Amino acid sequence: MANEKHSKNITQRGNVAKSTRNVLEDKGVGPWLLALFIFVVCGSAIFQIIQSIRMGM
Repeated sequence: MANEKHSKNITQRGNVAKSTRNVLEDKGVGPWLLALFIFVVCGSAIFQIIQSIRMGM
């Protein structure tokens, strides 16, 4: 049963082997997502500068 299967883990709190964890080590940001983020941030900053220059004139 499930209770018998997991009863040994009660005494091993915090010492679970990595193989039983389902965690992916590769959680980096892809290059396309990074490029899109930089494009949006820099484009927005440039647009804001141009808009403030036009309003000041």
